[in-house]
Amino acid sequence: MRRIRRVAVLGSGVMGSQIAAHLANVGIPCYLLDVVPRELTKEEENKGLTVQSPVVRNRLALGAMKKLGEMKPSPLFTPEALKLITPGNLEDDLHRVSEVDWVLEAVIENLSIKRDLWQRVEGFWKKGTVVSSNTSGISIAAMVADNSPEFKRHFLGTHFFNPPRYMRLLEIIPTPDTDPEVVSLLREFGERTLGKGVVLAKDTPNFIANRVGVYGLMVTLQAMTEFGLLPDEMDVITGPAMGRPKSATFRTLDIVGLDTMVHVANNVREQVKEEWEKKTFEIPGYLQEMLQRGWLGDKTKQGFYKEVRTERGREFHALNPATMEYQPPKKSTFASLEAAKATANLGERLRALVYSQDKAGQLAWYVLKKTLLYSAARLPEIADDIFSVDRAMRWGFNWEMGPFETWDAIGVRKSVQRMEAEGEVVPALVKKMLTAGHENFYEERGRFYITLGGRRELVPQNSRGISLARRKEEGKTIRANAGASLVDMGDDVLCLEFHSPKSAIGADIINMVKIATEEVAKNHRGLVVSSEASNFAVGANLMLILMEAQDENWDELDQMVREFQQATLRLKYLDRPVVAAPFGLTLGGGVEMCFGADRIQACAETYLGLVEVGVGLIPAGGGTKELWSRTVALVPTATQFSGPFDLQPYLNRVFETIAMAKVSTSGPEARSLGYLRPGDGISVNRDHLLWDAKEVVLYLDRLGYQPPHPPEIPVLGEMGRAVLELGLYTLKTGGYATEHDVHIGRKLAYILTGGQAAPGSLVSEQYLLDLEREAFLSLCGHPKTQARIQHMLTKGKPLRN
Repeated sequence: MRRIRRVAVLGSGVMGSQIAAHLANVGIPCYLLDVVPRELTKEEENKGLTVQSPVVRNRLALGAMKKLGEMKPSPLFTPEALKLITPGNLEDDLHRVSEVDWVLEAVIENLSIKRDLWQRVEGFWKKGTVVSSNTSGISIAAMVADNSPEFKRHFLGTHFFNPPRYMRLLEIIPTPDTDPEVVSLLREFGERTLGKGVVLAKDTPNFIANRVGVYGLMVTLQAMTEFGLLPDEMDVITGPAMGRPKSATFRTLDIVGLDTMVHVANNVREQVKEEWEKKTFEIPGYLQEMLQRGWLGDKTKQGFYKEVRTERGREFHALNPATMEYQPPKKSTFASLEAAKATANLGERLRALVYSQDKAGQLAWYVLKKTLLYSAARLPEIADDIFSVDRAMRWGFNWEMGPFETWDAIGVRKSVQRMEAEGEVVPALVKKMLTAGHENFYEERGRFYITLGGRRELVPQNSRGISLARRKEEGKTIRANAGASLVDMGDDVLCLEFHSPKSAIGADIINMVKIATEEVAKNHRGLVVSSEASNFAVGANLMLILMEAQDENWDELDQMVREFQQATLRLKYLDRPVVAAPFGLTLGGGVEMCFGADRIQACAETYLGLVEVGVGLIPAGGGTKELWSRTVALVPTATQFSGPFDLQPYLNRVFETIAMAKVSTSGPEARSLGYLRPGDGISVNRDHLLWDAKEVVLYLDRLGYQPPHPPEIPVLGEMGRAVLELGLYTLKTGGYATEHDVHIGRKLAYILTGGQAAPGSLVSEQYLLDLEREAFLSLCGHPKTQARIQHMLTKGKPLRN
């Protein structure tokens, strides 16, 4: 079986183009082919083009690529990824499928069109090439019913979720004819190269996630009418309180597109046989009316919600299905929701909500009850195990818990008793499990699950996954406090795990850095710095900084900054390898912690940035010093020392990065901003991040690791600083910077250019760290900086003052 090195994507619509983009993100060149237009546009006529012109024949693919570069959030890790996509068309370029290792079709959801295309593809197909369809629900086997047996052996379904870069789920749907080696190849490629959570699904209507998820949506649509609520009230109940995304139900439908959801629902209704199931997937009258009016959601600027400009500013008004008119948002309060908000634990939230008797509790129970019963009733039709369903819903619909995990959380026996008392039919597999004495679908904190046959088996785990939570359950915690833990990862490698409230760096983490470096130096091969929270670290504890500044506790603040600086230096000069493994938001002090590591193994979805200027400060944990030091270290030595102004363009870039609080939109983009070095790595799969980081530690150890020597850092002095200050003056006179922005910028420029050091001087790390600390303390005392910090803490966004 060949490796996948090049791909052809057939169809350049929303899904096809974005799948091609994600392939390019991970370095896979691909062809993007679509149909040939039959008529010229007016613009093409004005240019003198004909229908035979290549730019016309490739118009759809070229247009899709243009959109990829404009979309927000971007489907691309970096703009450069577009260079790996070659546009073409399905007439002139279909022969190129013979050059690739995988042909992926993503054309319109029409069985006859797909069948015809696959017969044409087989004419150029080379034996051994994987072929797949990105359908959301059409029968996989039916698409290739007329193709050869050998072609069928290489054919399967590959259902990506939209948007492909950000949505984790990839459903792989083999047919009875699919070669198991083809399934294994795509599963490995999906997990390791594309970073997906792969679930094997069956060739049934809408597979797993859309089958269960759309059923839940349809039940919620019906419940809205029955309970007499409006979309905004429903979303308050069916969002985070139930472990669902903030977009909840109706906001999610607007984002997805009501026409898309109706298409998926109709696909199920047309293919299922039981009348009760057909009835559930019937489209409510008000939704049919919305489609007739063209109210499809975000794509048409109105759906269940419509943005309205009022005297109070921008508001989202919700549709009243009874009147088909939009109404201002309601502020509904329910006792059960208030009780649920009182705890961060999802299981406790769910129990507080669904066992309450107020309207919110009754609605949540109704929706949840129906969804749980349906998930169980559809086994083994859609999957052979419960964990595939749970993973599909977590990865494809962003639920915090899948249906069977949710059932465990609310209590299986207690909920089943209530369901039966309400006249519901509980699937036999659930009753069989309870009769056998199993109170939960999962046991021993999720390590084991109950099979459909009632046996207790281990839940399959990713071979490249490391769970710190599980390691701690196994007694592998060496030291711990409220903000951080030191956990044995195996193979004599420790992990310094951050778990402070809201991922802020405080004294607990600083203290644990000291403990970790001392422990690793004595007894271990190396250290990984990471976390299993939602984000790696969002920076220092701003509330504490503001309180100390307002109380004028300058000695305490000075000591805090010194200890933070020493913590990053301890990591940097530890005589064992240190690898930081950031992900998600990695801001301010989080970046500075990473800078202390020998290597950074970043998740592809890591958003790194030194953002302190946004709250009126400068990076003072070594971030300013380190970004400049790392930048000049990559400049050839001859260029560095041929004259003090040779480094000016590099200085300008570093100054701009910090002064504008630039944050990378991906791990790869962090390289261009200087946050990652050429030797740092990227893990596309978040589940592999800790494993990859640990492997880097072991690799460095095997090479006979030696810590770095303290660098001598060139600075440009007052001559380089004058250039930066001229830029600040221009920004201020142009109205792009306030007086306080300029004040902060001058402090930053003073540090980066070495303060009073002569142009071309070499200075020590400690010299620049002292300048950082002095500037930080000075800015903390400024009333406008304190106002910026206060505004960020209360409003969650920067203040320009």
